[in-house]
Amino acid sequence: MNPLYHRAEYLLNAPNLKTTPKGVEYEVAFAGRSNAGKSSAINTLTNQKSLARTSKTPGRTQQLVYFKLDDQRCLVDLPGYGFAKVPPKIQQQWQTELERYLEKRQALHGLVLLVDIRRSLGEYDRQMIDYATHLNLDVFVALTKADKLNRNNAKNTLFAVQKQLKDSPGNVQVELFSSLKKEGVEQLHNWLDEHLNVQK
Repeated sequence: MNPLYHRAEYLLNAPNLKTTPKGVEYEVAFAGRSNAGKSSAINTLTNQKSLARTSKTPGRTQQLVYFKLDDQRCLVDLPGYGFAKVPPKIQQQWQTELERYLEKRQALHGLVLLVDIRRSLGEYDRQMIDYATHLNLDVFVALTKADKLNRNNAKNTLFAVQKQLKDSPGNVQVELFSSLKKEGVEQLHNWLDEHLNVQK
């Protein structure tokens, strides 16, 4: 792991595009359903136990949460979508802010989509992939909690998702991921290095 990730630190919460940090040149956003494992993945990737707050309550992340790697690079935790216990009006407001961020944030160079392997791709996940590829953003789909399935079932799910996305017009990579077993961490680090312009 590049030591850059281990040096990650919380920077700020941005309620909208206007409040995103200035001067950042490269950032990658982490998206996914509520409780798909976004915070756990960020903690695993940075080798820090509590950098991103994990919660048993879906919908805890209500803003763009920025983690700084250095002065030019950040990881961004996006609000979870799906069955979060959030009023519809706030969800709608977030949808608008999220679209604005994805469309207009010039520092954004890729999207990591976390999908619980036991649920596979949902409608929201497909929409997010389609939307990202429409915006020419590369997507890394991490099938999280891969340790919850036996090896055969995990591999079969991986192949099924890869097959579903093989006709996607964008650049989409799909891998198994487990924060517990550290599976898929190296592949995601390599992908992040490329999209954050990290020198080896």
